Amino acid sequence: MDWQEQYHSKHGAIQEAYHVFIHSGLDLFKNQDLHILEIGFGTGLNAFITLMESERRNLKINYTGVEAFPVSVDELNQLNYIEELDSVSRKKDFDLMHSSQWQEDIVISSEFILRKEQKDFKDIDILETVNLIYFDAFGARVQPELWTVEIFEIMHRAMKPGGYLVTYAAKGSVRRAMLEVGFLVERLPGPPGKREMLRARKK
Repeated sequence: MDWQEQYHSKHGAIQEAYHVFIHSGLDLFKNQDLHILEIGFGTGLNAFITLMESERRNLKINYTGVEAFPVSVDELNQLNYIEELDSVSRKKDFDLMHSSQWQEDIVISSEFILRKEQKDFKDIDILETVNLIYFDAFGARVQPELWTVEIFEIMHRAMKPGGYLVTYAAKGSVRRAMLEVGFLVERLPGPPGKREMLRARKK
């Protein structure tokens, strides 16, 4: 499986992350405490930029990142997110996100508590506590089993009414799976290199 293809978008992983997860997701929430669930913790990029945004926006965030196959130290060392984000002063926070224990609540800052869970997405048992889901699983071409009705049922159960799910995906099969479990789904302009993305809301 070509993990590197997923971690290194030719159009820029940081730019895509901000477009899909921050501007199309986090921007919907103002002045409230949030529980964010990330499907595919991966390199920690989405968690790290959400940490920085939580402080800019004065948001208190409980962040649960689920990952079945944690990224290796060698893969992390090949990334240059800290430099690209001009956040060398926050390197200790990025390192803590990756060095912290799995299955434990870790206080990264006064605004941000991280919990990493190493498990299969099908084993998520969260019930109606999540405000926002970052669905950043490997693409349907690589792992189609992650984009099924079964998985989106689990997402729907995890979410509070009025919560949102955002993803870079725009395939018709993904949209239909979301609709089948009861989400309201809209197509939005995608990040550079992608015409569209999807955003789903729980009624």
